[in-house]
Amino acid sequence: MRQHLPAWMQEWLGTVLPIGQVVLILLAAWLLQRLVRAVVRRLVARRGLPPEMAAVLRRVSATLIAFATILLALERLGVSGTVLWTAFTSFAAVGAVAFFAAWSVLSNIFCSVLIFTTRPFRRNDHIEILENGEKPGLKGRVVDLNLIYTTLQEIGGGADGESSVLQIPNSLFFQRAVRRWRGQDVPSRWRADAADAGTQEQPG
Repeated sequence: MRQHLPAWMQEWLGTVLPIGQVVLILLAAWLLQRLVRAVVRRLVARRGLPPEMAAVLRRVSATLIAFATILLALERLGVSGTVLWTAFTSFAAVGAVAFFAAWSVLSNIFCSVLIFTTRPFRRNDHIEILENGEKPGLKGRVVDLNLIYTTLQEIGGGADGESSVLQIPNSLFFQRAVRRWRGQDVPSRWRADAADAGTQEQPG
């Protein structure tokens, strides 16, 4: 049918048609992103998905959708598949190098995702990381959780009974045994330990 059109109209279609296809691709990507966000909001509201995990899902989905949209738009604009594949493999190689270079950071991010999903502890819980068996280790109240660190507020951990803050890499929780107390109350054994430490620091 296109062959029966005038030459000027064929040239016009050759310019407008790819642009229209790119617009449709962008519209489909926008609708897909809104759908993903609606699903994530429903998971947060009905399934109790942690807000931190929801933020990770939104960012990952937005990145994947944007990458696929760019590839499809470039293909519609006439960029060859060979060029796109070469660019993709180069990007993948750089990403692999960056992955191994930032393994410790990525390990903490992966462990944070496991913490958000499996819920071994929650904010305001009191936890203690056991170094070896019953040997006491780091302990405190969970005051913050992010993709890299879990922040603990020590109970009487500083000088003169003052409390300090610990930032523990999330990967450490999967290398040690963790003891947990629910709720806001400080465990009685911690209060006893803090009292004993204060007594020992007082001059005789």
